[in-house]
Amino acid sequence: MKIEFIDTHCHLDGEEFNADRAEVMQRAREAGCKAIFLPAIDLASSERILQLCQQHPDFLYPMIGLHPEEVRADWREQLSAIKALLTSQLSPLIAIGEVGLDFYWSREFEQEQLLAFEEQVKWSVETRLPLMIHCRKAQNEMVQILKRYARELPGGVFHCFTGNEKEAAELLQFDNFVLGIGGVSTFKKSHLPEVLPAVVPLDRFVLETDAPYMAPVPNRGQRNEPAFVIHVLQRLAEAYGVTPEEIAHRTNATVGRIFKR
Repeated sequence: MKIEFIDTHCHLDGEEFNADRAEVMQRAREAGCKAIFLPAIDLASSERILQLCQQHPDFLYPMIGLHPEEVRADWREQLSAIKALLTSQLSPLIAIGEVGLDFYWSREFEQEQLLAFEEQVKWSVETRLPLMIHCRKAQNEMVQILKRYARELPGGVFHCFTGNEKEAAELLQFDNFVLGIGGVSTFKKSHLPEVLPAVVPLDRFVLETDAPYMAPVPNRGQRNEPAFVIHVLQRLAEAYGVTPEEIAHRTNATVGRIFKR
């Protein structure tokens, strides 16, 4: 029987898929992908994603939010327009995302990022929708904000986790939050195959691609796509010493728990 899995983070609305989006979805289905979750990065992508998911119900599932790298001087206007989409419920949303903090390239809009992230955390509390969180070079600041709402938050995913054991443990202190694990786990120099089994239980992570970025081995360097999740799944099965079927079963159950589907 074919292993079935879920890609919890794919930018399928991106222009990288304009030429062959239907074929990408078909390859995903053939590989065993039974659902793809689409995070937004701003108002325009939020609108695209809602439209795309309406065209493919029961396979594509939308999130909307303002990505930290898209936070600019107009962040309040962006959030106001995105929140209008949030309340209109054009399509059943599964999460608020992709939101978070990113101080990797610049701290020019640091205060704006902090305010925008906290505002969207409040949306999660109000709507009971989980968070899809992006965090780079900002874990201390992110944890500080989340702690203020820890008792009220419904949960979510710390997307694209690539950290160490201490960082994993710090994130998993938040109940109903899990780690998103993608292609980096298959890279030759990645320490994730050692870190994850040491501190992360099988029911505290989900699978993702972040397509079109960060394709796993043996597709590294290519455009990533949901069909490639199978390579991440197989690498994690090796790392945990369990069957690929067990990883699929546990991660699918975790998706159901976090995203209520």
